[in-house]
Amino acid sequence: MRSCSLNLKILICFAIFLAVAGLSCKEKDTDKSSATTADSNADNIAVTIDGVDIPESEIDRIVEPQLQRIAQQSAQLPSTFTEQYAKQLREQVLEQTIRRHLLDEKVKEANIVITDEEVISKITEIAAAQREPLSLEEFKKKMEEYGQSFDNVKADVRGGLARNQFMEAQWAGKINVMEEDARKYYDENPRQFEKPEQVRASHILIKPELTDPNVDPNADPNEAKTKARTKTEGLLKQLKDGADFAELAKSHSICPMAPQGGDLGFFPRGHFDPAFENVAFELEIGQISEIVETEYGYHIIKVTDHKDASTTSFEQAKDDIVKQLTQTKQSELAEEYIESLKAKANIVFPPGKEPPTEVNNP
Repeated sequence: MRSCSLNLKILICFAIFLAVAGLSCKEKDTDKSSATTADSNADNIAVTIDGVDIPESEIDRIVEPQLQRIAQQSAQLPSTFTEQYAKQLREQVLEQTIRRHLLDEKVKEANIVITDEEVISKITEIAAAQREPLSLEEFKKKMEEYGQSFDNVKADVRGGLARNQFMEAQWAGKINVMEEDARKYYDENPRQFEKPEQVRASHILIKPELTDPNVDPNADPNEAKTKARTKTEGLLKQLKDGADFAELAKSHSICPMAPQGGDLGFFPRGHFDPAFENVAFELEIGQISEIVETEYGYHIIKVTDHKDASTTSFEQAKDDIVKQLTQTKQSELAEEYIESLKAKANIVFPPGKEPPTEVNNP
């Protein structure tokens, strides 16, 4: 079963323009120093761009929180996997940092200024666009949980808005997506506009509390399963007697969506455990299931809405297709522009820190 987690929409328009962290750069010291000092400085420098040193701390500030989250979520992954992931993540962040620095220099030359009001307005828009809309204060707390200070988030958004504003001038007059372009895309990608049957469901998940065998090697896992099922049966009885589903989910379910009453939103087949889905798609709206067992534990499911399979017409899809094709072209032009900046820049890596010839950007 997929995890129930917040999908933070922090990107503004194009990922390559949103700063994932603010830069704290310093001009390269032109004074001569000893070889030992030079070697020490080189250890602390990630890259030098047109004479400006980017410290390793700026790369680490972005990389470390992500590695910590991966470590917490994937404790059982082999060390070779996490080491490879860390290496690739650093390469990607380093490439993003170079691009961001080059573009920021152009933004400065253009004297683009983003006001505090514009920043807060965009953050408020981002918070409200979450699957479960957030207030500004709730968004601040969520950022703190992700290891990001709100001041850094504001700086990131300010930089992203400035870069987007700058790039709008670069592709002005170069993009003209017509209705016939949208029609061609629609005709060539019919499956993209087919909507599968979907249900919206809430669930209560009770997981057996298994005892660590290292603590109690004689613990019986069947006993934990029996207790979990008994508890689930008790909750099911309460529901049949008229108890509120959402309130029981908030009080007893161990799913991360429990605070939202166990609401999983709309989903098609193929997103959850087959045993869970088979029951969910058979229930009528408002109907509550019997107990469903999956590898995650015991579920009680309530279907709250249903959508039949359908096909979006061209007229319905036209505006979104035009927007999508426009954004694709904007991204292509942006990529070309940034690559031209890189080609002209003097980018120097300390010995031993040269990245691979090709870096796969996220």
